[in-house]
Amino acid sequence: MNARPFLFDTDFRRPQASPAAAAAAQELAAATGAAHARGVQEGRAQAEAQAQGRLSDALTRLSLAAAGLLAQADAQDSEREAQAIAVATLLATRIAGEALDARPLAVIGEAARTALQHLRGVPHLVVRVNDALVEETEALMKGLARERGYEGRLVVLGEPDLLPGDARLEWADGGIVRDRARIEAACLDALGLTPVLPTRS
Repeated sequence: MNARPFLFDTDFRRPQASPAAAAAAQELAAATGAAHARGVQEGRAQAEAQAQGRLSDALTRLSLAAAGLLAQADAQDSEREAQAIAVATLLATRIAGEALDARPLAVIGEAARTALQHLRGVPHLVVRVNDALVEETEALMKGLARERGYEGRLVVLGEPDLLPGDARLEWADGGIVRDRARIEAACLDALGLTPVLPTRS
């Protein structure tokens, strides 16, 4: 009778795996590892794409907000510029108006000097001014006529609808009109503001 030795170092709880089972286990582990790596890579790619999308949306919102702020700034700058022009125009008109009210004959004399340069052969000249300035204008015109060598007849007429400083110089084939309201309106129009002409009766 052949006796087999008892193997005390053998673990009977874990059966010995066959070589085929060991190879299958290794393949399964490799496949699991590869699947895990692919999952991690795909997750990272998806997270990166989401981050890029959020960044793109944020940049779009930022650019729209910046464009809106720039448009508001431009509108505010235009409004401030228009207000500054209006204030400057109002101030200039007031100062010029006060100067004209204080020295209305100065601008009448300027218009008369311009006219008399070309009127030496004209037989008569009619000057229409505010009726409160007739006497002073007559004295002014006589002096300018002597100064410029004008020998024709001078007639100065008072017009109640003419503002002090306004004048109409008329001769046979022409004339000069000095109209303060129309000059102010032309200046306002050149500045892009709405001119308001006073009504005359």
